[in-house]
Amino acid sequence: MVKSIVIAGVGGQGTLLASKILATAAGAKGLFVRTSETIGMAQRGGSVSSHLRIDAREAAPIIPGAHGDIMLGFELAEAVRMIPKLKAGAKCVVNTDRIIPTNVALGRGVYLGDEYLALFKNRYPEAVFIEGAPLALAAGDIRTLNIVILGATVGASMLPFSEEEIRAAVKACVKPKLLAMNERAFELGLKASGVRW
Repeated sequence: MVKSIVIAGVGGQGTLLASKILATAAGAKGLFVRTSETIGMAQRGGSVSSHLRIDAREAAPIIPGAHGDIMLGFELAEAVRMIPKLKAGAKCVVNTDRIIPTNVALGRGVYLGDEYLALFKNRYPEAVFIEGAPLALAAGDIRTLNIVILGATVGASMLPFSEEEIRAAVKACVKPKLLAMNERAFELGLKASGVRW
């Protein structure tokens, strides 16, 4: 069951916690897992990507081009940036909320959101697209976006883990005082996963 999972987002969206949750789920099943993160200027809203290689003992932790089986895209432009890592026919859940980079806000660049979405839909017509921020806010905090995306990915049957296995991993990785809120976020993500654009 070799699986290579790419998580793409920006700093503050919880990509690293999502990676930890998936690695925890893999470990609980007795599967070998390697992880790697590229965080750059993550604390300032920069690009963040995580790579998970599950049950791939001979593979390097960084996913080479055209080897990714699954993508969790936390931000639209960052998801598009990681398309070269994906196989044809990869399974994807992408948050369509847009975070405008500083250079664009300063008038030094352009954010082509509609074009990014069209590109993704053309390459991966079976991808699931959700608006994650409203769901995270409904759960109680925008910082639960990562759990919303995980819930949507489970709901779309894209992960090599059951709902119960991911719920257990969330419980193992989230502070007890934040668990109820994150469980709400997971439920909202599960329900949203049936939405296709």
